[in-house]
Amino acid sequence: MPELPEVETVRRGLAELVSGDVIVDVQVSLPRIIRYPSVADFVDRATGRTIRAIGRRGKYLLFDLAPYTLVSHLRMEGQYRVVPTSEPLALHTHVIFRLASGRDLRYRDVRQFGTMDLLLPDESRPSGLQTLGPEPFDSNLTPTLLRSSLQRRTGPVKAVLLDQTIIAGLGNIYVDEALFLSGIHPLEPANRLGPKRLARLLSSIRDVLGRAIEAGGSSIRTYQDGYGRHGGFQIQLNVYGRTGEACRQCGSEIQRTRVSGRGTHYCPQCQRRGRIPRTRVQPEREVGG
Repeated sequence: MPELPEVETVRRGLAELVSGDVIVDVQVSLPRIIRYPSVADFVDRATGRTIRAIGRRGKYLLFDLAPYTLVSHLRMEGQYRVVPTSEPLALHTHVIFRLASGRDLRYRDVRQFGTMDLLLPDESRPSGLQTLGPEPFDSNLTPTLLRSSLQRRTGPVKAVLLDQTIIAGLGNIYVDEALFLSGIHPLEPANRLGPKRLARLLSSIRDVLGRAIEAGGSSIRTYQDGYGRHGGFQIQLNVYGRTGEACRQCGSEIQRTRVSGRGTHYCPQCQRRGRIPRTRVQPEREVGG
């Protein structure tokens, strides 16, 4: 699933490509992508609207089509591409926005899990958007605030950080990388992290995300930005996807376990903790995220 760096990269590319363009027609070939309103009303609302700006909240893209906001969630493998209208359609292209400039903004989704909502200001946002925690780079997000959010969370810190109500936009790849950088074991109970470790964790989250955005995200599977470009951060990954390889920091073998059903990568030497229940930490073969 695209995480914050990938969605931010898509946002920046689309903002460069289509801001100020006008939607002259909309074609929807897979109705379930459109959650609200009906497909007919979605087409009617979008047609004739100018794409004034493109924002992001967590992993959601927000297209300003005043007075409407198009809320788009890419989910597992959603992709936007901007191409000439004459270009042949790629398989699994489900929504096409025809633009006045003679180009298409096309949404392609092999897994078909992505969603779109086109909303007026007084219409309810998707529940996931309403409950998002602070953005990672929000100046109001301090170690003290993070500690207050975690003080009653007894579960593994890896699982807690994947909860979008704690910090918006974090996903499997970058939580693994931030925990490695901060030297915290993924199974460490979240409420046991003291002020110094939380300060280091928050700094690591921002460092990892910042570098990933600069690199255009990580192309682990099918991710591409609006230009069709792949990300480059995967070559900088320290633990994610490196099961059995040597840690770049200490030389120990990177291990993999599962935390809350998610493949989790860590260095047993650099991310040490107290007694780890054997039933929770079982290195396994690499089978994908």
